[in-house]
Amino acid sequence: MTQYEPTPPTPGDGQRRGRKPRGERALTGAERQARYRQRQAKDRAAAVPRPIRRSNRPQRWRAAVAELLALQTEYVAWLDALPEGLRNGATGEALQTIIDLDLDELIAIEPPRGFGRD
Repeated sequence: MTQYEPTPPTPGDGQRRGRKPRGERALTGAERQARYRQRQAKDRAAAVPRPIRRSNRPQRWRAAVAELLALQTEYVAWLDALPEGLRNGATGEALQTIIDLDLDELIAIEPPRGFGRD
């Protein structure tokens, strides 16, 4: 193994760039990688996992329908803001198709709660 002997740099001498080693010699790539993985493992162990949010199916259904209604409202505003020339194009027709969807039937549906709780 080669011993690291620091020599004072002289101008014009092929000086090495970078940090000086902390120990007696510079770390090898494998040693640096092992230290990095060790630090990463500590950080992962310290992180507290968040609890998984579990909502039941009826709640998820109502949330999905509410999201669809909100999106439909946004599309109405988008179509209203489109210039007249673009309303007859593909974008305007797609927006109009989304706006024309009747979501009232989805709102009226109450999904079953299941397991005899109906």
